[in-house]
Amino acid sequence: MQYSVTATSTSKLKATVDIKQTTIVFGITPATSETLANPAELFLSSLAACILKNVERFSEFMNFEYTNAVITLSATRLEKPPRMDDINYILHIHSTDQHINLSLLKKNIEKYGTIYNTVMKSCDINGTIEIKTGQPNT
Repeated sequence: MQYSVTATSTSKLKATVDIKQTTIVFGITPATSETLANPAELFLSSLAACILKNVERFSEFMNFEYTNAVITLSATRLEKPPRMDDINYILHIHSTDQHINLSLLKKNIEKYGTIYNTVMKSCDINGTIEIKTGQPNT
């Protein structure tokens, strides 16, 4: 399987990355640091997307239903050399099914996530998965 994206920057303004029919705008200047995602946040977004894709994938294999899943990630940026370290996440799965095998789900996410496996070779990833009942916030 091969992947391809095209990214473009406009000097002193912003940048975009085109992926299939999607365009993502991101910041490259201090002026956009409060309004546009930066490359580090896009990196974390890729990991979040990988985990959420695998929740969907394994909901079918593990035979559980959920209304939505919300993941929050945080990471520490080290200065020398500049790199991400110590990524933490909490994944909330909104479901009425209280018998989801969370340890198996976590194991499957860690074993079969393409981005997850790529990232974990360069830094620690720690996470928890929780079932939330009731109405989801997002």
